[in-house]
Amino acid sequence: MEAKESADTQKRQYDAGIRAVQGKILEIMKHIDELCRENGIVYYIMGGTALGAIRNGGFIPWDDDLDIFMTIDQYRKLKSSFERSGSDKFVIQEWRTTPRYIEYVKVRMNGTTFIEHGFRNRAGMHHGIYVDIMILHKVALNLCIQKLVYYECKYVTFYALSQRNWRPKSMAQKVALSLLKILPNRALIGACYRRIYRYDGLKDDFCWCYWITKASFKKGLFDRTFFELPVDIPFEDTELMGSAHIKEYLKARYGDYMKLPSEDERKASVHAEVFDTENGFERYLELKR
Repeated sequence: MEAKESADTQKRQYDAGIRAVQGKILEIMKHIDELCRENGIVYYIMGGTALGAIRNGGFIPWDDDLDIFMTIDQYRKLKSSFERSGSDKFVIQEWRTTPRYIEYVKVRMNGTTFIEHGFRNRAGMHHGIYVDIMILHKVALNLCIQKLVYYECKYVTFYALSQRNWRPKSMAQKVALSLLKILPNRALIGACYRRIYRYDGLKDDFCWCYWITKASFKKGLFDRTFFELPVDIPFEDTELMGSAHIKEYLKARYGDYMKLPSEDERKASVHAEVFDTENGFERYLELKR
C-alpha cells in the first residue's frame, strides 16, 4: 500500500512539473505569436501540438514540447523581428550556428532548464525550455524527385541522431552508423540541404513536405491546400495559427488521430531528462562535471 501511495505521489509531482513546463512553453509561444501577428508572419501548429489542439483543447497531457511549421521565408521574417524586439528573455537556437545540431530551430527561454537525454553532455549549447520551429518545404510533384528528397532528409535525420547519445536498435542501424564515420558528412549534408531547399520557390505543381523526422514517406507529404492561409485555433487560454484543413492534416499524419496512444508510446514522447522552470540549465551542467 505504501509503495502504491509513493508511486501515486511521484506521478502527481511529475504531472505538476510537466504542467509547469507547459506553462513556460506557452509563454514562449505567445511571444512568437505576438511577433508574427504584428509583422504579418504566418505559422501553423503541427504534429502533437495540432493533435492536442483538436483532441485536448491544448497540450496533450503528457507532452512537454510545442511544434510549429514555418516556410523558410516566414522564418527569416520572424528571426529579423525577433532580433529587432531586443528581448533578453528568449534566444533563437539555429541549426546553422549550433555545433553538431542540424535539424531545426528552437526558441528557448533563458533562466530555465530542459535537458534532453540526447544532448545531456553538450556544455556548449543552450538547454532552456523551448518551442520547436520546423521548416516546411515544397517539393515537386514528380515521384522520383520526391523519393530522392525523402531519402536525403532521412540521411540528414540519421546523421543528426548520430550526433547525440543515440543507440542503434538493429544491426542495420549499427552498420549505417559505422558508415557515417567514413563518409564526408559535412559535404553530403550541405548537398542534401541544397536539394531540400531547391523547390521552395515553386508557385505551382508542388506538395508540402517535412521528412526530417521519423515520419514515413506518405505521412510527411501533404497536399498544397493544407497550408494556405491559416485560421485561429483555440489552444489552452489563447488562439494559435493553424491549418484550415487541420483535421485532414492530422488524418494524413496520424491516421485515426482521436485514438489514444499506448502507455509506452506516451513515455516515448517525453523529451526532458531534467527540467526546471525556475532555474537556468547552467547549474545542472556544472553538477555533471
